Amino acid sequence: MGKYLNKGNDGFRSARNSEFVDKSQLIEIVNATLNSERQYTCVSRARRFGKSIGAEMLYAYYDQWCAEEELFADLKAYSSPSFQRHFRRYPVLYLDMTDFITSYYKDDDIVAKMQRDVVKELKQFFPDAPYADEGSLADALQAIASLPGQEKFIMIVDEWDVILREYPEGGVAAEQYLNLLRGLFKSAHSKSTFAGVYMTGILPIKKYKIQSALNNFHEYSMVQPGPMADCFGFTSDEVRNLCEQHGMAFEALEEWYDGYQIGGSKGMFNPKSVMTALYNKYCDSYWANTGTYETVATYIRMNFDGLKDDVVRLLADESCPVETSSFQNDLNVVRSKDDVFTVLIHLGYLSYDRDSGTCRIPNREIAIEFKNAVVLETGWEVVANAIRQSDRLMKDTLNGNAEAVAAAIDAIHADNTSILQYNDENSLACVLTIAYYAAKKNYMMVREMPTGKGFADVVLLPRPSCKQPAIVLELKYDHSAEAAISQIHRNRYGEALKDYAGDVLLVGINYDKTTKRHTCTIEPLKK
Repeated sequence: MGKYLNKGNDGFRSARNSEFVDKSQLIEIVNATLNSERQYTCVSRARRFGKSIGAEMLYAYYDQWCAEEELFADLKAYSSPSFQRHFRRYPVLYLDMTDFITSYYKDDDIVAKMQRDVVKELKQFFPDAPYADEGSLADALQAIASLPGQEKFIMIVDEWDVILREYPEGGVAAEQYLNLLRGLFKSAHSKSTFAGVYMTGILPIKKYKIQSALNNFHEYSMVQPGPMADCFGFTSDEVRNLCEQHGMAFEALEEWYDGYQIGGSKGMFNPKSVMTALYNKYCDSYWANTGTYETVATYIRMNFDGLKDDVVRLLADESCPVETSSFQNDLNVVRSKDDVFTVLIHLGYLSYDRDSGTCRIPNREIAIEFKNAVVLETGWEVVANAIRQSDRLMKDTLNGNAEAVAAAIDAIHADNTSILQYNDENSLACVLTIAYYAAKKNYMMVREMPTGKGFADVVLLPRPSCKQPAIVLELKYDHSAEAAISQIHRNRYGEALKDYAGDVLLVGINYDKTTKRHTCTIEPLKK
């Protein structure tokens, strides 16, 4: 058994011995590309979205030396027409690039040493091949593929872009790596050497220089997932089934981990967080803690026009427009607000809606990371202070202290005049969402909640464990707080909460453009 060739099925067997969600449709999709113009595949997804398990599954399926049919017999792909045609047919070379980073970290000769290690093992399995260049992986694979009766290779490269992320562009290691990629996948012998190539990474292939080395690859990313949209991440139905098996409420996991829109799949969950929550029997910020909020802070504190305003809107649960096509797919080349948001989409910190061309914070787990980034890392004191003071505002609201609520909103308005322009009720709603940020711990915040006769501006619905009253916030611009309360009664917004058994508070807030002051009225709803 080898390390790169004939490496065994331990990885996929371990996955099958654990709680396994069937993503074997990936096999049928990749099978359709083999020995064709689409035989070069590159998948990019955020961390912990299942890329490595998918790569191990493909290895276990294709490898001619060690594939085990019982690992697949109960999976969806087993009954597909192409399954037996390609099962256990190819020599498979599997390279996890993070292994080489671990072994040769910051060594400029990492690419040469990597090729040396792999070629040494290839010679053990294929001693009779006519090797030409002792140190060239491409030459070694071509020599093996030229042997009489020899099947072409399947090559799987997990985290293919880690060298380009860890080593500076233009340096020795990066240049040697690009030359290796060209030699493997863009030479005259590539088609006769490989039946298929499957690579995974964090970011799509970088445009321009690196793209020229890999422009024959077909990409499937967070922004353009194509037919692989459901192959990574968990769908709502898959999470519902897991919740039933583990006796947990789907709604809790939905709030914490749902919200990714990947292609046509509108409800995608982060697998790492879902599985950890099911094992621990409670929800928390699991996936985000495998990185840090400093990752978010690094990008959102960049001084691009409009970035700060839009980050505040994201914190307020709004969507923001984003143009993803200008990003160069390089973490070190970020030149605009659109690039910042596109980086965060690929890293899993924002969800992207391709139909509307907008992004948003997908769920509660990621919202915590954004909040921590703003409060602890950005230096945006006026926004951070509003979030810090939101506990006090929430207490004053529940206690019916209307004057204190109005004074707090005045302060937030004064601090954030340059960020959030008060020209309509929607802008006021955005500010109030930030002001009531602390409510998210115990409440679900719903903007524009549909009612019998219109939409309530902001509704705070208590979570099941919360015994505090629900809150309906109605906002006015150049009217009066009393007019806001009257609108709640007139349009019978309370009927939207008719199935809610607890108490309800009505809060009317008005902003006077002339005095530049807010007024507030708070009263309980008589049900």
